[in-house]
Amino acid sequence: MPINIQTPGIHHIALRCTDLERSKAFYGGTLGFPIALEVPNLFIFVAGGTFIGVRGPAEQPGEMVFSPFNVGIDHLALGCTDEAELQRVAQGLADAGIENTGVKFDETLGKNYVAFKDPDRISWEFYMV
Repeated sequence: MPINIQTPGIHHIALRCTDLERSKAFYGGTLGFPIALEVPNLFIFVAGGTFIGVRGPAEQPGEMVFSPFNVGIDHLALGCTDEAELQRVAQGLADAGIENTGVKFDETLGKNYVAFKDPDRISWEFYMV
């Protein structure tokens, strides 16, 4: 018998980074998400109604970087409700020198999006809903 979990959606997402200050500068400074909490080795920012925690490295991992081909998160996608906002964000990413796809069309879902990477190469999308 299924459990049938009743939930309004994701409460938070947690990411691990290699350089906490660099990640805080990227998410809070460059992308402009509000920082909701800062404690040792962790900050939390808010994207829409979702809390996203970013933890510093537990130990020095060497040259480990994110790969969407490893087990774990493939990518994270934030919803976008306005095509002009999608275009503005794509241009802002390009202007900031952040690796991104520009606005692309997803043939499978029939939606426009822009994909980009954070400083640890974690893949993000800003995706029309």
